[in-house]
Amino acid sequence: MRENETLTEFISHLKVLIEMERKAEIEAMRAEMRRLSGREREKVGRAILGLNGKVVGEELGYFLVKYGRDREIKTEISVGDLVVVSKRDPLKSDLIGTVVEKGKRFITVALETVPEWALKGVRLDLYANDITFKRWLENLDSLRDSGRKALELYLGLREPEESGEVDFTPFDRNLNASQRKAVARALGSDDFFLIHGPFGTGKTRTLVELIRQEVAKGNKVLATAESNVAVDNLVERLANSGLKVVRIGHPSRVSKNLHETTLAYLITRHELYGELRELRVIGQNLAEKRDTFTKPSPKYRRGLSDREILRLASKGIGTRGVPARLIREMAEWIRLNERVQKTFDEARKLEERIAREIIREADVVLTTNASAGLDVVDYGPYDVAVIDEATQATIPSVLIPINRARRFVLAGDHKQLPPTILSEKAKELSRTLFEGLIERYPEKSEMLTVQYRMNERLMEFPSREFYDGRIEADESVREITLADLGVESPDGDDVWAEVLKPGNVLVFIDTARREDRFERQRYGSESRENPLEARLVREAIERLLKLGVRPEWIGVITPYDDQRDLISSLLPEEVEVKTVDGYQGREKEVVILSFVRSNRRRELGFLKDLRRLNVSLTRAKRKLILIGDSSTLSAHATYKRLVEFVEERETVVDAKELTEPPASISIDHVRGILGISETEESIDVPKDAEKAREKDRDRMQSIYGDAPYNPF
Repeated sequence: MRENETLTEFISHLKVLIEMERKAEIEAMRAEMRRLSGREREKVGRAILGLNGKVVGEELGYFLVKYGRDREIKTEISVGDLVVVSKRDPLKSDLIGTVVEKGKRFITVALETVPEWALKGVRLDLYANDITFKRWLENLDSLRDSGRKALELYLGLREPEESGEVDFTPFDRNLNASQRKAVARALGSDDFFLIHGPFGTGKTRTLVELIRQEVAKGNKVLATAESNVAVDNLVERLANSGLKVVRIGHPSRVSKNLHETTLAYLITRHELYGELRELRVIGQNLAEKRDTFTKPSPKYRRGLSDREILRLASKGIGTRGVPARLIREMAEWIRLNERVQKTFDEARKLEERIAREIIREADVVLTTNASAGLDVVDYGPYDVAVIDEATQATIPSVLIPINRARRFVLAGDHKQLPPTILSEKAKELSRTLFEGLIERYPEKSEMLTVQYRMNERLMEFPSREFYDGRIEADESVREITLADLGVESPDGDDVWAEVLKPGNVLVFIDTARREDRFERQRYGSESRENPLEARLVREAIERLLKLGVRPEWIGVITPYDDQRDLISSLLPEEVEVKTVDGYQGREKEVVILSFVRSNRRRELGFLKDLRRLNVSLTRAKRKLILIGDSSTLSAHATYKRLVEFVEERETVVDAKELTEPPASISIDHVRGILGISETEESIDVPKDAEKAREKDRDRMQSIYGDAPYNPF
C-alpha cells in the first residue's frame, strides 16, 4: 500500500503484482523442468516417471486413470494437486489432470479426456495452477460494492461502522468466554469483523458457532478458506448440525467422507437428475454414432463450409476433388454433431438449473477462496462471507468471497506465516487484508485467548513474546506431558536423560561449545544444512522411540530445505520432517526444532522472520526440543530472550556433554542427491571425538569440493 493511493490506483497496482507473481510461479515451474532432467525432478519429488495407465472408471464427468509401475513411487505430489501428463517433455503437453488417489506403486488421476498415448510410458509432473491468478484478475475487473468497500477500508478511504454485541444462546455449550464474545461481536457487525485466533485457541470451533448463529438469524452464509483442508474441516463440523450444507469443489479435492455434501453428489440426488442423465446418455450415443463417419477436417473439406457440404450431399455430388461418398460421410458427421451439441447444451442448461436450485436452498455454501469465483457460487445472494485462514491468503484471494456477500468476517493469526509469494517484486502481496484492517481498526477485532493444544510451560514464551502475555492454557492441557501417554523416564542420570524426561517439557540442546557445530551449504545450493544438528535430531528420536514414543507422535521442524532433506535421510519414514511452512496449522505430541544457523558472523538469515519462530514454537503439545547454537542465535534480541527464558525456567543441555550418535548413519538420501557411490552404505562415526571430527572434515571435503571445512 502506497501513501495517498486511490482505489483505482490500488486495484491497478494489485493487477501488476498478480501478473508478476503469476509469471514468477510459471517460470519457476518451467525453469525447473528445463533445468532438471526427468530423473532429477523425480528425485526431488515433483515428477513420476515410467508409468503405464488404464481407465478404471468415470466419476462426475471425469475419467479416472490409474497409473502404476513395478517400483515404489516416492513423491511430493499429493491428492488434489494438478499434474501434467506427457511422454517426454511436459512443457509441450496440455493434458492436465487432478490427483485423486495415491498408493505405494500407483497414482490415480482424473482427466477430462484420455488420448491413447496417455496410457503407456508416460510421466506425471507437478503443475503450476494458472486458474487461481485468472480468477483473481477477473474478480478485480468486476468488483461490486462489497469488494470496493473492503478495499476502501483497507486504504483508509472509508470509516468502519460501529459494532455492537448480539446476545445469543450458543449451540456449542463448551465455548469459552473469549469465543462467545468473538461470536457476539461478529454477529453485531454491519460491515466487517476480525477474529484473531492464535495457536490452538479453537478458531474453527468459533467459526462453526458463528455460522450456525447466522443461519439461525435467517442469513445465508458463504464460508471459504485458502485451502481445501480448512474448508473440509468446516464442512465436517457443520455436516451433522442439521443445516443445509453444500460443498463446492472438484470431488477429488474433497475428503471422501464428505462427498455427500458436494454439489456434484447433490445434483445426482435431485428429482431432475434422471432427465439429466438421459440427456447425457443420448448425447454420448449420438457422439459415438457421429464418430463412425468422417470428420470434415481441413484436409478433407478442401475449404468447403458446413453449409456447402450439406448442399452438395443433398444433390449427391462431389467437388474440388472430393468424391460424393466423402461428401455424404462429412455431411452425416455435421448433422449428427449438431444434434450432439444441442443435446449436451440442453444437459448443461438443465444441470445449471438443478445447481441453482440446490445453491439457493442451501443455508451454507462452502468452497475455497479461488473457487468462490465460479459462476455456480454466484447463485446466492449471501448475507455474510466467513473466511478462515485469512492471514494465509492474499488480498485478491479473499476479495473473491467478499465480493459475493453483504458483509464479511475474517479469521486468522497475523502473527504467523503470511501467504507465500515467489516474486521478489510482488512481495507486497504477502500483506493480507486481515493484517491491514487489524492494524488500522483494532477495535473491530476480538482475540481468542484460551489455547487447548499444549502444556502451559510450552505456551508461556510465545504468549509473552507474540501475544502480550494474553494466552492462557485450558485446564485440560495445562500440565500434559508424555507421561500421560505411558512414556517412562529414561534409566540413568546422564545428560540424555535430562533431554528425554517427560517432565522436562522444554529443552534446549546448545551446540555453542562444539567445534563441529557450523552450518554448511551444498555446492550450488542457496539453502543450509547442519550435520551436527541432524545427528542430534536422529539420536534424540532413536532414544524417544525406545522409551515408547510412537513415530507418528514426533515432528521435526527446520527452516531450511537442505536440512529437511538431510534429516529425512537419517530417520524412518513414519517421522514427519518438514520446513516451517509445512507445519503451519499442524500439531504433534513431540516437536524437535533444528535452527541450523551457526556461524562466526552470527548471521541468522531468514530466521529473523519472527513469524516463522512463532509457528515453530507452537506446534508441540507435550514436549519441545530445541537444537541450536546459542552464540549465533543470541545475536537477535528475540532469540536471546528465548535462550534466557529456557536457561532460567526450563532445561538447557550442553551438546558437548552428549555422547556421540550411533556408529552408523544411513545416508541413502544424501548419496542420491550428491551422487556418492552406491557401494558406500554408511558413515562410520568413531567414538573418539577427535577422530570423528577428522573423518567428518574428510567427508565434508569430498561432499563440498574445495570449500573450506569452516567457511564461517
